[in-house]
Amino acid sequence: MRTVGALKSAGVSAGDEVVVPAYGNAEVARAVLELGAVPVFADVDGDSYCLDPAAVSDVVTSQTAAVVAIHRFGRRADAGWIREVGQRHGLLVLVEDEPGADPGNADLRRAHASYLDGRLSGVWTPTSAAGHTYEQYVVRVPGNGRPDRDAFARALRSKGVACKVPVLAPVYRMPGLRRDVFLPQTERAVDETLALPVHPGMSRRELHKMVGACNALGGLLQPAF
Repeated sequence: MRTVGALKSAGVSAGDEVVVPAYGNAEVARAVLELGAVPVFADVDGDSYCLDPAAVSDVVTSQTAAVVAIHRFGRRADAGWIREVGQRHGLLVLVEDEPGADPGNADLRRAHASYLDGRLSGVWTPTSAAGHTYEQYVVRVPGNGRPDRDAFARALRSKGVACKVPVLAPVYRMPGLRRDVFLPQTERAVDETLALPVHPGMSRRELHKMVGACNALGGLLQPAF
């Protein structure tokens, strides 16, 4: 990740504020801290899990020097709108890939995602978008005050589906980065998201089995409104 070098080259220094995503990995916020700057967390868009440009505008102050947006799960951040916000406020804008991103075999993952999109029920499937490479196929398991997503994940694993929770906590609750903020889209995404396997080596039979397991469980859930 080139965050530290790019921010340093642009003159970001101690005391400057840098807007970063609240949902996802903590590397970006920690890179800001390395410079002595202050990470400021902005909420994400509920469909893309990337920075919401309106949320960025909400947290910009006279001390803000830069914005760092990250593409998430193979879905592209809305770079155009984020850059427009940056230009309006005179900010440096960096748009980067997710750490560890691997765009290879995107066509196979897209094919798997298309198969799942048309067959899954009981979970909310990812919103389609141009250029999405589905490095993770992230669904939402709607909650109603109970830990439905976690119970759902355990049940899927018991049926041999290697699902995982992609983000365990908002970045602003992680050690060394704690802030007294509550960002609703980030909180909901942390509580509801579940990554289903779509690796290129999966067979159609494995996908069909996963669909059957998800749909059998999904009918037991009641979405929150």
